[in-house]
Amino acid sequence: MDIVLYCLAIVIAAVITGLLGYFMVPFLHKIKFGQTIREVGPSWHKNKQGTPTMGGIMFIIGSSVAAVICIAFLWLNGGAETQLMFVKVVAGALMAVGFGIVGFLDDYISIKKHRNLGLTEIQKLILQFIIVGAYLLSVAFAGGTTETVIPFLGSVDLGFFYYILAAVFIVGMVNAVNFTDGIDGLNTSVTLVVALVFSVIAMLLNRVGLSLYAAAIVGAMIGFLFWNANPAKVFMGDTGSLFLGGAVCALAFGVDMPILLILIGVIYIVEILSVVLQVTYFKISHGKRIFKMAPIHHHFEMCGWNENKICFVFSGVTLFAGIIGVLLAVFGC
Repeated sequence: MDIVLYCLAIVIAAVITGLLGYFMVPFLHKIKFGQTIREVGPSWHKNKQGTPTMGGIMFIIGSSVAAVICIAFLWLNGGAETQLMFVKVVAGALMAVGFGIVGFLDDYISIKKHRNLGLTEIQKLILQFIIVGAYLLSVAFAGGTTETVIPFLGSVDLGFFYYILAAVFIVGMVNAVNFTDGIDGLNTSVTLVVALVFSVIAMLLNRVGLSLYAAAIVGAMIGFLFWNANPAKVFMGDTGSLFLGGAVCALAFGVDMPILLILIGVIYIVEILSVVLQVTYFKISHGKRIFKMAPIHHHFEMCGWNENKICFVFSGVTLFAGIIGVLLAVFGC
């Protein structure tokens, strides 16, 4: 039954997300919600100017509907897990939606003002920490502990510092996922693999509800790739990328091993580190650069890689890291 629900979650999310594109893409075109391309970006990205953005709404709806249907069916038919796991799944999903709303505001403001920047960095950070605080508090009130599982070390109690570290980690990772969105299909394909890996880990740890939520994300990414693969007919925007950041963090914390996200989400980490290193080195060297362009996917573009090759290689690296992550989760605990 669990496997049937798992497959059903993927199919429902993929179908809903894919079908929504037939309505959302023309609608976004009609209301002129097109992407503004950064002047500092690759010159050949200029032909993407005007491509509809905020397509993340499609997979937010698709994954949410699929998750609600399948998880509700699970719990109504005697598959209910502990109250804590229930809260982790629901609060995690709501946290992802909350980040998506922040992204929506950012996209909407940037479109209305015809610029690439929407909310200020301070505004986004404040809203993001409020969302994370609500998530962590809800889990704590449901009986969550300040322990985290580290492969081969077991459960480690971080005490009060758990909440500080968790908040900084989630906000940092969400923004790392956001940096991964920059070329057609990249964030979608990488996150598809990340969600697939966590769905396997959750299933192996018998956290079925969480596995179903991860499966819904997988299906939604499959449906969205139909519209987002090169050449993209729609971009996810910050609406989608911030939602995905919240979703993968919810999955990592749901299995009580957020540290695995550093490995499984290695592409996210490399993307944001490339920006930090580029900006830092540019300042201290008075104008010199480490990479031809940051984030690092643009560096590979400047080296002659096409967008499909970057997506394939980055997703392959994620899959390899994910396999190691599954082994660590199963045999390291």
